[in-house]
Amino acid sequence: MNDRYDFQEIEQKWQKRWKDSEIFRTVDENDKPKFYGLDFFPYPSGAGLSVGHCRNYIPTDVACRYRRMKGFNVLHPMGWDAFGLPAENEAIKRKSHPKKTVPEYIATYKRQMDLIGISYDWTREVNSSSPDYYKWTQWLFLLLYKRGLAYRSLAPANWCPNCATVLANEEVKDGRCWRCDSFIEKKDLPQWFFKITEYADRLIDDLDTIDWPESIKLMQKNWIGRSEGAEVTFKSEQGDEIVVYTTRPDTLWGATFMVLAPEHPLVEKLTSPEMKADVDEYRKLASRESAIERQSTEKEKTGVFTGAYAINPVSGDKVPIWIADYVMMGYGTGAIMAVPAHDERDFAFARKFGIKITPVIKNPNAPADFVPDVNEDWGGFTFHPEYGDMFNSGEFTGAKGATAKQDVTKWLTETGRGKFTVNFKLRDWLISRQRYWGAPIPIIHCDKCGIVAVPDKDLPVVLPDVEQYEPSGSGESPLASIPEFVNTTCPTCGGPAKRETDTMGGFACSSWYFLRFVSPLLETAAFDKELAAKWLPVDLYVGGAEHAVMHLLYARFWTKVLHDAGYVPFVEPFARLMNQGMVLARTPHRKMESGDQVDNEDQDDDDSRDLIPLFPEEAEAMPADKIVWRFVKMSKSKRNVVTPDAMAAKFGADSLRTYELFVAPFEDAVQWSEDGMNGAFRFLSRIWRFFAANLGAHDAGWRESITGAELSDADKTMRRKTHQTIEKVTADIERFHFNTAVSALMEMSNSMHEWQAAISHQPSAIGSSAINHQPSTINHSVLSEAMESLVLLLAPITPHLADELWENLGKTGTTFEQSWPEFDADIAKADIITIVVQVNGKVRDRLEVSAGMGSAEIERLALASEKVQEFLTGKAPKKLVVVPGKLVSIVV
Repeated sequence: MNDRYDFQEIEQKWQKRWKDSEIFRTVDENDKPKFYGLDFFPYPSGAGLSVGHCRNYIPTDVACRYRRMKGFNVLHPMGWDAFGLPAENEAIKRKSHPKKTVPEYIATYKRQMDLIGISYDWTREVNSSSPDYYKWTQWLFLLLYKRGLAYRSLAPANWCPNCATVLANEEVKDGRCWRCDSFIEKKDLPQWFFKITEYADRLIDDLDTIDWPESIKLMQKNWIGRSEGAEVTFKSEQGDEIVVYTTRPDTLWGATFMVLAPEHPLVEKLTSPEMKADVDEYRKLASRESAIERQSTEKEKTGVFTGAYAINPVSGDKVPIWIADYVMMGYGTGAIMAVPAHDERDFAFARKFGIKITPVIKNPNAPADFVPDVNEDWGGFTFHPEYGDMFNSGEFTGAKGATAKQDVTKWLTETGRGKFTVNFKLRDWLISRQRYWGAPIPIIHCDKCGIVAVPDKDLPVVLPDVEQYEPSGSGESPLASIPEFVNTTCPTCGGPAKRETDTMGGFACSSWYFLRFVSPLLETAAFDKELAAKWLPVDLYVGGAEHAVMHLLYARFWTKVLHDAGYVPFVEPFARLMNQGMVLARTPHRKMESGDQVDNEDQDDDDSRDLIPLFPEEAEAMPADKIVWRFVKMSKSKRNVVTPDAMAAKFGADSLRTYELFVAPFEDAVQWSEDGMNGAFRFLSRIWRFFAANLGAHDAGWRESITGAELSDADKTMRRKTHQTIEKVTADIERFHFNTAVSALMEMSNSMHEWQAAISHQPSAIGSSAINHQPSTINHSVLSEAMESLVLLLAPITPHLADELWENLGKTGTTFEQSWPEFDADIAKADIITIVVQVNGKVRDRLEVSAGMGSAEIERLALASEKVQEFLTGKAPKKLVVVPGKLVSIVV
């Protein structure tokens, strides 16, 4: 073993051995406890992986390797989300075909994943664009259809003019397409939907049963938007019923006008002849706005009076009916009662158009006799009332705020004016896409029989192999222009019929892939039910938070449907979810100028929309004062991608793994630094040199010789550090605290160098030593325990280096096949600990005490400290708290 760390030779050697031996292959027939670790499967792009992608693949790999060493049967598969807009748009840009580009990209991704040492079981690889996969995506569509959970309806759809397809609500971000960043438009088209709203309550309630980040749970709860309130029926002067939904029925007496969505079906009927021209023009303008623009709280409120009035059902007052773009048909009933005294949006509208304002809820923070003057003393009132007492409310005047909402709702029900209602913001999942590259929807349209499901025996409905696949732009799928695909026979009556030409959005494919991994080659079913029951739910699921209200919500919905249909015994697919932080790169930009063309698909925030990223050579040619530097997300369009290939070639894959784990807590954003990569490489090189220097002292039989042996104080300190490190790294990997796990390994490495250097009369290369003793002969047993333990602790983090060191220690096999080291709590326990002493919150002294010292003795020593006495100045402490093993806090 030479003293040069030749990472390229080592990594190539072990990657070949792992591949040849299929060491990562999972065997289903196993009595060990199971662990299913899974990354969000990626859609392969031409840029390949960046080091930003590695931010989740590497930590998941560490967790899976660790579980394998802990005695678990580990399932760690990978596949490809190959259907959908990203793959098709990429192929269009390259003037190629997704059937050609997708396999190329997959090969690149797979090579890069192997390059960084990810322990995937490639025998379970799946590809969502393969007919043997999407056959079962189609089968699942039909399962939903047969259970009444898939339906076709003419509906205003989110149309992306650039992608030339319809988008689900969840795929629209700030009024823009999630993929290409173009502004969306509204277009009426016949669409297929999944009835996810049927599962709204369960999708909220079951969040309490899973170990997910609270931020993701909150995002899903807010997206589903469950609220309790009342549906109340107003009537127009002509007698038309207008149903509104309100979460605050106790404010009904303050409803001084009504607002309908411009699309409300009653607008045409209610509008007076005098207001028709104004109303028609306003409706036309509103149709061009995005939902986000219409609901913005910062947008100036606009609206038009219809010329009609309704009767407030509780006060009998006549209230004007307006239309305004901030009311949406997609939430509630498309009509609202407006209470300007208690709603900021309604208040702004009423003030602008001179509509009456009537307060009906007292501010609980105001004086008991306070009655606001809305024209002069509005500051004393609150727009969003807590449940204050009611006034100006007929027979409910004086009703207590704590029960007013429930009391009024009950009264509305009893008097036939309304009823209790639970409402949701969530809308059914639009699954239709007017694009080529997707799973064809397995439906046949027959003039005689109507909508007919393709029989299971005829699946898959194969995507036709055509060269011209680009979107038509007409609103129809390119498949509609292929007669040999469209024209078919009705399976019910045998007459002529036509196939559905829409394809399914890519999120359908990713809503069940985690089930396919348990039996990827099964030809008779989507998945083996017994194996699904054995392996699922997924124990650890790792990926980006950006899919909180898309993939993660859809996968939960499909899992619940499969449970209800008797196919799986669980209701949640992912028991534990972890979201990695983003990797940011320092990137030069210039200000956007007139005529610039820019790919906005990766612009994540408004601050970057007026900036053009520069190539390095462009930045070098520009004056420094013209360059704007930003840390932004790594992406191809930002021209700032750092590849794992480049880092592995320069520093080694294990150095990349170490840096990605060490640089920051897992969930935090990271500012990429090549200096940090170099630091990781130096750390591993130092470990390599230590082993090269001490290999001859390794004792394979150290376990027998160390038992009952007389050890020097220095040897005991080294042993203690070994067992403390095992304890620390074990706990940190369990908690996904990889940065502190690596830090603990660095500390152990430093201690080994210091211990070895002190014994051999050499100065430590690390710095100050915590091990003070007289020179003596190194204890081979203590050294051997430390060396073997360090290798095994490194194994999940730096597997190539660990396997090479393991082999050099004379061991057979790989670290992947070894047991995780166990720590001895008695050995790990410190003999001497440091107690911090604070006076009035500031550190004034540190005490070295025996680990078992009681609180009373620690208190005595703290008060006796000369440094502490300086601040007590003879006074007795007002308060003294001893935190065992940590600190003494004194207040004077």
